Amino acid sequence: MSESATTSGVRGISVASAFSGMTSVAPVVFRAGCPDCRGRFELAAGALRLVVGASSRTTFYSFTCPDCGAAVRKPAGDRVVELLTGGGVRTLRLHTP
Repeated sequence: MSESATTSGVRGISVASAFSGMTSVAPVVFRAGCPDCRGRFELAAGALRLVVGASSRTTFYSFTCPDCGAAVRKPAGDRVVELLTGGGVRTLRLHTP
């Protein structure tokens, strides 16, 4: 969108102008839970690892529970893979698409 008058008489603003004063971006956090201690918490992208395998059985994400220290591994479907990779989680690909 450019800074020109629209048919309704309202002036638009360019994307560059809208974000020109922005100096930082809030870090991405993911909600997670531990099956061992039942803890619920938020984790930064750096606390998660994603492994994408050739099948749903070999595609998962993992993290260490900040409450009890348990190593947690959970399956990751297509939507979870999309969210985690989009949020900056480090990814290990075991196959090529």
